[in-house]
Amino acid sequence: MSKDFRLWKIDEAQLLPPRVQDYVPKDHLSRLVVALVREELDLSAISGSYRSALGQPPFDPRLMTAVLLHGYASGIYSSRRIARAAVERADFMMIVAGDPPDFRTISEFRRRHLKALAGLFVQVLKLAEKAGLVKLGHVALDGTKIKANASKHKAMSYERMKKREAELQAEVDRWLKAAEAADAEEDKLYGDKRGDEMPDWVADKQKRVAKIRAAKAELEAEAKAAAAEEMRRREEAEEQRKKEGRKKTGKPPAPPKQEPDGKAQRNFTDPESRILKTKDGYIQGYNAQAAVDATAQIIVAHTLDNNGSDQAQFAPLLDGIKANLKRNPDEVSADAGYCSAANLRTLSRRRIKGYIATGRQKHGTTSATTKRPAKPASLLARMSAKLRRAGHRSRYRLRKQVVEPVFGQIKEARGFRQFLLRGIEKVKAEWAMICTAHNLRKLALAAG
Repeated sequence: MSKDFRLWKIDEAQLLPPRVQDYVPKDHLSRLVVALVREELDLSAISGSYRSALGQPPFDPRLMTAVLLHGYASGIYSSRRIARAAVERADFMMIVAGDPPDFRTISEFRRRHLKALAGLFVQVLKLAEKAGLVKLGHVALDGTKIKANASKHKAMSYERMKKREAELQAEVDRWLKAAEAADAEEDKLYGDKRGDEMPDWVADKQKRVAKIRAAKAELEAEAKAAAAEEMRRREEAEEQRKKEGRKKTGKPPAPPKQEPDGKAQRNFTDPESRILKTKDGYIQGYNAQAAVDATAQIIVAHTLDNNGSDQAQFAPLLDGIKANLKRNPDEVSADAGYCSAANLRTLSRRRIKGYIATGRQKHGTTSATTKRPAKPASLLARMSAKLRRAGHRSRYRLRKQVVEPVFGQIKEARGFRQFLLRGIEKVKAEWAMICTAHNLRKLALAAG
């Protein structure tokens, strides 16, 4: 006796088709995204930018925002992949309601409204706070290096720029000189043409010379600005010394260099990205930062820069928490990359309990090793003693279980390992969207 199977109704017409939402489970992330976009998020900054009545009606901003947020929350970031998902995946098909935008429309919407989309981070964060997912009892800070949309092989050092600029300019000058000398003869050969039209390879080399000169000028301007800042700092220190009546000791320091270091680099694809050191080697990228609340791993503040050091991002992250949630956290933990006297003073001034490693911690131990011992009674020495006294019960140990899993979820689970956009301002906005998508997933998990 043959086995009976359930009927496969692939060719059966549906006279009364169900709503497209019925193809998506009730607890699916896409349903939460749609509900938030329709009922909770203020999209007036986006919808208010459409004023002209000319042309075809644009896609509803709520639809476009929802499909982008769901794409980022699902680990789909490129406009082409989102557009493909809108005709292949039920959750995306539900959002676009059977009327999918093409990838150019998605890309243009993101480009046009990038700042407003980044601004949704605070709105989603406040919804998470309202849902009880943010307490600001303990907040952990950390940074992660993420590749830029540029190859590190497209970077050139200042020393190499000077050499290559001279080589290319010499090639172009030789050709122009030869062309000028052969002008009369080429008039006979080419008739109405001048005979000295520039070949493509010469035009290309001239463009390369212009790019190199622009990059050189940027490096030189940065070096001069850094030198001026150093001189200002020295003058302030000298004035302070005179006020305090302290004697001047030691040899006077050499004046700061006005010219860039020969190894200083610029990338021609994304000039604002930098070569950054990671545990796996060097990348052309940015340093993305996040402050994560311990209650439910909600990101409560974010920032991004192109500096390999984390120290300068400590205060901006705390400022972000205060700006977003109108109060400071009770406790903050961070690794040794944030440790500096200035950052420890910042904690003291803001009356925040801090747990910042003062050096690299050996695996399986509670003590940190520093290159130079801290001065007795200094902020650094007190922090080191504070962490050492607590031992395995130190609140610092929360850091690894709070913030590091968040970067794992973003980079490993959802595959975000390279920015799509170029330029630090655009990359900052893209990082804000990544953080917003992470918080959306946490909201969905709590709601389920």
